[in-house]
Amino acid sequence: MRIHLQSAHLVAMIAIALLSALLLAVKFRPATWRGVLFEAVIANLGALLAVLAFEVLTA
Repeated sequence: MRIHLQSAHLVAMIAIALLSALLLAVKFRPATWRGVLFEAVIANLGALLAVLAFEVLTA
């Protein structure tokens, strides 16, 4: 199975990552830059997995 990511998928990934990073920041309120970095990485991984899962389900 081939996965084709287009510009709309990239926009969706950025939107999901920003929203989930904002929600994580509101919930956990990181005090250090390492906490902020960790939340950003988690948010980006979650966004990537969400878009890939949607692509696999609709392929």
